[in-house]
Amino acid sequence: MSEKLHIIPHNHQITVDDRHRMKGHDSFVIWFIGLSGSGKSTLASALEKELYQKGIHTYILDGDNVRSGLNKDLDFSEASRKENIRRIGEVAKLMVDAGVLTITAFISPFEEERQLVKNMLGANRYVEVYVDCPLEECEKRDVKGLYQKARNGEISNFTGISSPFEIPKNPDVSVPTHQVSIEEGVAMIMKTIEQKLNSKHISLS
Repeated sequence: MSEKLHIIPHNHQITVDDRHRMKGHDSFVIWFIGLSGSGKSTLASALEKELYQKGIHTYILDGDNVRSGLNKDLDFSEASRKENIRRIGEVAKLMVDAGVLTITAFISPFEEERQLVKNMLGANRYVEVYVDCPLEECEKRDVKGLYQKARNGEISNFTGISSPFEIPKNPDVSVPTHQVSIEEGVAMIMKTIEQKLNSKHISLS
């Protein structure tokens, strides 16, 4: 425990504000949450394309991709899922400091972990997008066949089947992907983040 006393963060000369001025826009995290099959990754990818075309510097952190590398040592127990979100929060925080608008797509089933990330980043650097899609619709899509495996007992701790999903209390944007198109969903999110981007050199129209 005493060894941690020797960790002293260094204050570098270039700040996040300097990076914002260089890029011409602010940086923050757009955190997509929702059940497997709700459309998080699809919506996040479409949003990134829209932002890229407008000259915004972005990067997506996606659930399966991150678990294939950084978090491949974690299983799907409740403790590991909490650690998964904590690590992603720390990575996202570094990327925001680098001046990159960071998009994350994770189920993020627990309110406690979502609040932890929000506190870690600061409320002004966190935009929560709830990809709202009924479980029944997600099961119909079941692109990866995961729900069927969970129903058959082949997958344990599967959100919506054998593990709970806590509906967010006050998301910044709620996108009902079973009722609106991807384009409409992207427009809803863009409307929310336009002012936050504070783009002085970039036209968002």
